[in-house]
Amino acid sequence: MRQYKYLLTICYFIAFFNCEEEKKTVFSEINITTENNSLVEVNIPEANGNKIVSNQINNKIQNTVISALHIGNPDEITSASIEESITAFNNEFKVFKTDFPESSQLWEAQIDGEIIHQSSELISIALTSYTNTGGAHGILNISFLNFDSKTGQSLKNNQLFSDVDAFKEVAKPYFNKVLTEKNIILDNTLFQLPANIGYTEDGIVLLYNTYEVAPYSDGIIEFAIPYDEVEDYLVFNSL
Repeated sequence: MRQYKYLLTICYFIAFFNCEEEKKTVFSEINITTENNSLVEVNIPEANGNKIVSNQINNKIQNTVISALHIGNPDEITSASIEESITAFNNEFKVFKTDFPESSQLWEAQIDGEIIHQSSELISIALTSYTNTGGAHGILNISFLNFDSKTGQSLKNNQLFSDVDAFKEVAKPYFNKVLTEKNIILDNTLFQLPANIGYTEDGIVLLYNTYEVAPYSDGIIEFAIPYDEVEDYLVFNSL
């Protein structure tokens, strides 16, 4: 009888940990602010479910937001949380107003995130940030974050493809088509994949932020490639 109870205990723990591993990641939207904040609005997804998976996803989102709110050298980020970054952004504005009291320029920062794809294999999240710190115009930046659904591991672009060169050959005509439609003249013989690639309902989206390959006036360059054209080169299934 004692041995029977021991076996039951082992089976219970095995079942418990299996359930934890298979628990699906779900997302809710959260708003983050601080006391005396009047400049920053942050609305981002928060992962819940398996703690190991969700913690890795949430940490990557947090670090991306902290980086977006940082003013100055990106190698000198000291904030350990989004709340600290919001406070630091407001404090920087106070310093600006002290140094330039005659300026009527208002600072602002808006960061929004959304789940653009979620399957049993991969999660893609888009974070859109707009910051204005008194320059001629604000800075709009979109970041795609990709994660392994099973582990929560953050994925680099080269981890999305089994054959990067073959994927580039498919992507290049799409890139050239957008340039033609927007009357952008670039040396397309130097074609490179963008920093931001993500999975969406429409296919694999490639997005070049302002200044990445073209002047500010040309704006963001973005296009989608249907999955059926590149599925042979993808590591992760889109379904």
